[in-house]
Amino acid sequence: MPIRILPSNLVNQIAAGEVIERPSSVIKELVENSIDAGATSIEVVLVDGGKSLITVTDNGKGMSPEELSLAVERHATSKLPDDNLFNINYLGFRGEALPSIASVARLVITSRTKDGDNAWKIEVSGGEKSPPEPTAYPLGTRIEVRDLFYATPARLKFLKSSQSESAQCVDMMNRIAMANPSVSFYLTIDGRKKLALNSCQGELFGARLQRLSEIMGREFGENSLPIDAQRENLRISGFVSLPTLNKANSLSQYLFVNNRPVRDKLLLGAIKGAYQDVLASNRYPLCALFFDIDPAYVDVNVHPTKAEVRFYDNTLVRGLLVSAIRYALDNGANRSLEASNIAEIFVKNQTNEVANKTETLTLREMGVSEPISPNHSQLYQRAYSAPKRQAVLPELERAYSVKIDEKQSVASINDYENLTADKVGYLGLAKAQFHDTYIIAQNEDSIVLVDQHAAHERIVMEKLKQSLMNEQRIATQILLIPEVVEMAMSDKVRVVEASENLKKLGLVLEEFGPSAVVVREIPALLGDCDVKKLVQDLAEEMAEWGKEYSLSEKLHLICATIACHGSVRAGRKLTIEEMNHLLREMEHTEHSGQCNHGRPTYVELKLNQVAKLFER
Repeated sequence: MPIRILPSNLVNQIAAGEVIERPSSVIKELVENSIDAGATSIEVVLVDGGKSLITVTDNGKGMSPEELSLAVERHATSKLPDDNLFNINYLGFRGEALPSIASVARLVITSRTKDGDNAWKIEVSGGEKSPPEPTAYPLGTRIEVRDLFYATPARLKFLKSSQSESAQCVDMMNRIAMANPSVSFYLTIDGRKKLALNSCQGELFGARLQRLSEIMGREFGENSLPIDAQRENLRISGFVSLPTLNKANSLSQYLFVNNRPVRDKLLLGAIKGAYQDVLASNRYPLCALFFDIDPAYVDVNVHPTKAEVRFYDNTLVRGLLVSAIRYALDNGANRSLEASNIAEIFVKNQTNEVANKTETLTLREMGVSEPISPNHSQLYQRAYSAPKRQAVLPELERAYSVKIDEKQSVASINDYENLTADKVGYLGLAKAQFHDTYIIAQNEDSIVLVDQHAAHERIVMEKLKQSLMNEQRIATQILLIPEVVEMAMSDKVRVVEASENLKKLGLVLEEFGPSAVVVREIPALLGDCDVKKLVQDLAEEMAEWGKEYSLSEKLHLICATIACHGSVRAGRKLTIEEMNHLLREMEHTEHSGQCNHGRPTYVELKLNQVAKLFER
């Protein structure tokens, strides 16, 4: 076939494949156009996740009929007055958005300028445009996009569910709104108001923090540190969270270059490095950072979607970012979570304490601080018949989690399945627990220190994996009162879509309203765990897995998260029976030498090693 020039409608469809990927791409382009037009109020309406209808209405400067005709032509723009691609002062500049949308959807634009006697309307369907017609409309522009990808039906199959596409649109609106606190944003989906962000008044930092608190949550507003650093032609401003406020993924790290939302691995890595000494490697801070840089020193023309940028001096940007965050963290080193959050924890602890006093018998009255399971009635009788002992130095008593004398130790061992030598493995017998976190055990020639949380985490993990391998139904416990978990729409969509896989692991949940799920059953292995935190962490971690993981890998990652939440926590007092049971479980569990995160579960000190420490 001879070489030929492609028809204009096909050229536009090819361009649309780069610029318009999904409904959220349409919203990004149209809303940014509204901001460039000087709008102070922007309203977006979606139907069927944007697949059936998207309307964007603004109160910007509007367009004349001549401008309307040019606006739907390729590479027609008003945003490069000097034709210099290295002096871009607008969010849009390519002149591709409207013609790309018009080539794959039915487009109607209605607009009126402040000097116009009336408004004008133009229609474009599949690349074919009609001449502008006069109509009635107030100042501003209204763009209506119907039947997205009707002209390229193959693209429709790549779109996700309406809920998933709606969540992407909400996220896009949030990102744009963060960078423009002086503009009001409203989003309605299928007749329901999803966003109502009124313009924020006051100076820039105060307005930004108000807008960020509305989008990222009040907790971020109360537990964030301001950033404001400048060097040469670059200024970095915004807010970063205290190390105590963190998440399981980096999706709450928002970056803006000249008010343009971007994702940049260089900047994300710099943020990670800045928190290196104050945050666990698998946790991520929250932040919203704004990079104001001379347009001549940044290239925003790297990708058609303008989601990536290229800096002239990467070293300068990274160095200033790390030093600015470290400076803020050093100044806020003594700050912790705000009192309101601590108060919630305190109320919860008070409630638990009252419940424990009314429902659980303890040995506190006998001079021992260790709670005993109600099932061990014989041990109760033995303990209450024994004479109560008086602590000589109460302050020393409180310095240890557990103190065991020989009689109590023997009694506990006898109660634990009549342990014999052949039942005790290489971890030996538990002797005590200290700092409510570590178990001291003794075997024939060693002292063994066990991290109770890490050890139990591995045990639960292997049990879940074994059940999956054998295709066994994991035992579940039905919650007497189902747990309702509120979360962001995007998080909820991910969890609901994974509900069948979660069910295989004993976590039974279902959709509950527009922004929540209800959990009805949990794996019996978990016992008394924080169900809400478990589901929220699962949703956050699922967001990072992406397509690079296979189904089996994703199931194992879910297992690891469930195991972590279902393990006995550091700070929980254990009885001798529970300690010995944990040791025996470890001895019969694969890979029990390390937890799911690669940390050791126990350390063994040989007697000859201890002897060397004392120069014996």
